[in-house]
Amino acid sequence: MSRAVIFEKFGGPEVLEVREVPEPHAGPGEVRVRVTAAGLNPMDWGIAARPEAAARFGITVPSGFGSDFAGVIDQAGEGVTGFAVGDRVYGGALGKAVADFVVVQPAAGSLWHTPEGIGDVVASTLGVAGLTAVAALTAIGVRSGDTVLVGGAAGGVGVFVVQLAVLAGAKVIGTASPGSFDALRKLGAEPVAYGSGLADRVRALAPGGVTAAADLFGTETVEAALALGVAPERIATIAAGPNPPGGVRATGGFDAAPDAVQQVTDAILAGRLSVPIAARYPVEQIRDAVTLQAGRHVHGKVVVTL
Repeated sequence: MSRAVIFEKFGGPEVLEVREVPEPHAGPGEVRVRVTAAGLNPMDWGIAARPEAAARFGITVPSGFGSDFAGVIDQAGEGVTGFAVGDRVYGGALGKAVADFVVVQPAAGSLWHTPEGIGDVVASTLGVAGLTAVAALTAIGVRSGDTVLVGGAAGGVGVFVVQLAVLAGAKVIGTASPGSFDALRKLGAEPVAYGSGLADRVRALAPGGVTAAADLFGTETVEAALALGVAPERIATIAAGPNPPGGVRATGGFDAAPDAVQQVTDAILAGRLSVPIAARYPVEQIRDAVTLQAGRHVHGKVVVTL
């Protein structure tokens, strides 16, 4: 037997339970990963809380929980190439990542070798957030000289977007709560409070204008960017559904280029990108971990360890 986080009905953190489940095994074309860390994402608790969100990903109850993981391969099935027992890896396993073991198909393209110099806790945060950040910046074509408005800049995706935009040579203005301002400044962004009057506050910080925007939470930043005269094709959102307002671009990790994760890991290894770990929880405290992350006031990533 092994442990896995399971939910049998939709709801808040209270529906999540650590259960004893049969130990899975790798079949042909599959590897089994002994999970050491699982990074949480808003989509994880969104799927557990809302049947309509789960349906978009083909998830029904009862279900496992989580998407991002890191660990070590301890079984490799017949026909597997490029991966072997003992390899450190990280990747995505939608609806089953927070568990002692996950079984995945490397050929599906959602499993990567963990580079030397990157620990499992950090590696477990890179799948969804790293891919989404690269996709958002690619969608709006961020380049040197841009002034980019980032909504939700202190969150799990935002900390990647901010740093990657700065590395591209852009000036970054990031929306956040005042408690995150110092942390955002350390990442290279000029912080601004979200809420009513956002466009006016941004205008004061960027008298030369804003040229691009990425909204990582809702549509407030989309609306502010449109009010500031940013062209819709240079505004992206990851959280407003497939048809966002104003003709702006909806995107997500599914749009990321094949080398997106390598862009992120290369920057980490070069010391040009840091991954703020806001909190670590043992799997037995999964409800506390999700409660913290779902509050949307945490700076950086929340990780569950196994």
